[in-house]
Parts: sequence; structure tokens; C-alpha cells
Amino acid sequence: MVSKTKLALFSLAALLAAAILHACTISITMSGASIPENLNTFSVQYINNRAPLVNPDLSSTLTEGLKDRIQNESRLSLVNEYGDVDFSGDITSYTTKPMAVQADAVSAQTRLTVSVKIRCRNSKDPKKDWEQSFSAYQDYDSENNLADVEEELVKLIVDELTENIFNKAFADW
Repeated sequence: MVSKTKLALFSLAALLAAAILHACTISITMSGASIPENLNTFSVQYINNRAPLVNPDLSSTLTEGLKDRIQNESRLSLVNEYGDVDFSGDITSYTTKPMAVQADAVSAQTRLTVSVKIRCRNSKDPKKDWEQSFSAYQDYDSENNLADVEEELVKLIVDELTENIFNKAFADW
């Protein structure tokens, strides 16, 4: 039989655990994001293309891709002005480079690389503000013309960039 003291201690521990869990202010999503409860909105400013080589669709593709990623993987609501968390930035590089050079000095693969510099401002907790560069790439067969594969490569690169930006902003590793 369990003594009254042990029962009382067990009840007190259960009550304390419930109180601690109730007081937690962090929301965990299935994406692994941990978003404080005081954050309700986000905004993404147009990401400008400052790269020497310009893909005319990349700015809008990246801007919309980041909006979609945050909307789909968090509980935050998109606002047009400045949200509780605001993202802005620039595309700093859009380059191709030969890779996997063969014995005949012909490249079998070419790498498309996109680099961006992103700023994240947290109006509720400015200590959480950050600025960081991100880069992603995709390789393609050099026999292909970039124009023929560019749309698909950019989609894959934008997916990786937005995932990395989202993780930096909302996944406390």
C-alpha cells in the first residue's frame, strides 16, 4: 500500500509538472520550428537582385518561396507591412562554374550557385535579430544549355535556400 506521504509527493510533482507545461511559451510545430507565443505575424520584403548576372524571375521566386515556406511550416500570419518577424535581403550572386572536368579538359557538369544575404528583424525581441549569407547550388549536365534547365534548377535552389532561412529563423538547433 502507498503511504499518504508518497501519494501527496506524487500528486504535488504531477501538479508542478502540469503547471510548468502550462506556463511554457514556446510552440513546437511538426517542422521542428520553435516559435515563441508572442510572435503572431511575419513579413517578407521584396528580395532585391544585386547579382552581376541576373535571372529576371529570381527575386520574385525567392520572395514568394520564403513567404510560402513560412506560411506552410508555421502558425504565423503573413502581413503586408512589417510583421513581428520581418525578412529582407538581397541576392548577391548568381553564377555558373564548370565542375567535374574530364581528361579531355571538357567539363561534364556545370554548377549553378545562388547566394543571398538575408536580414531577420524580430520586433518583439531585438536580441534575436540576425543577418546571414546563404548559398545553394545545383549541378547539371554540361551538354545542356542553362536556359533549358534553369527553371527547374532555380526551383530546387530556392527550396533549399528557403529551408535554410526558415531553420535559421525558427529552429533553435
